[in-house]
Amino acid sequence: MIILGIDPGVGIVGYGALSVGRGAGRGHISAIGHGVITTPPNTDICIRLEEIYSDMLTLADKFHPDAAAVEELFFVNNTTTGIPVAEARGVILLALTRKKIPVFEYTPMQVKTAVTGYGKATKKQMMDQVTLRLGLPETPKPDDAADALAIAMCHAFTSAGSMASFRRGI
Repeated sequence: MIILGIDPGVGIVGYGALSVGRGAGRGHISAIGHGVITTPPNTDICIRLEEIYSDMLTLADKFHPDAAAVEELFFVNNTTTGIPVAEARGVILLALTRKKIPVFEYTPMQVKTAVTGYGKATKKQMMDQVTLRLGLPETPKPDDAADALAIAMCHAFTSAGSMASFRRGI
């Protein structure tokens, strides 16, 4: 199974693709790609959203995911800055839906709990676990790409128990 993890944003959208249950068999997980979609600042929001939409379609064609995991938005105080991110998230969901890819949504706390076992893990703890669990030679850069891999890992670890043996370290 291929899982595409997405960390939504307007200026930077992180993505990470995982192969789950292939290679060494059930419980095997590996990163098959990660990176970011960037849009130029001081550009009309409509142009930026169109670029994100188009690039998401390209990623879907490149990785052919069986599922997508997208982080839910979390607003603390300033919803004004969150509105463009919500718009970007909307075009991301639209692109994935147009490609008939099932979408699963996770809160930041769910992602942290699935990856580190602690819902209030620090950014460093998250990055260390992504690097360690995926056997990567170095921490993915930028952070948005590592976050997207963590979101994909969250789906792998929580979907139908398919990764129970991996979570136990077997």
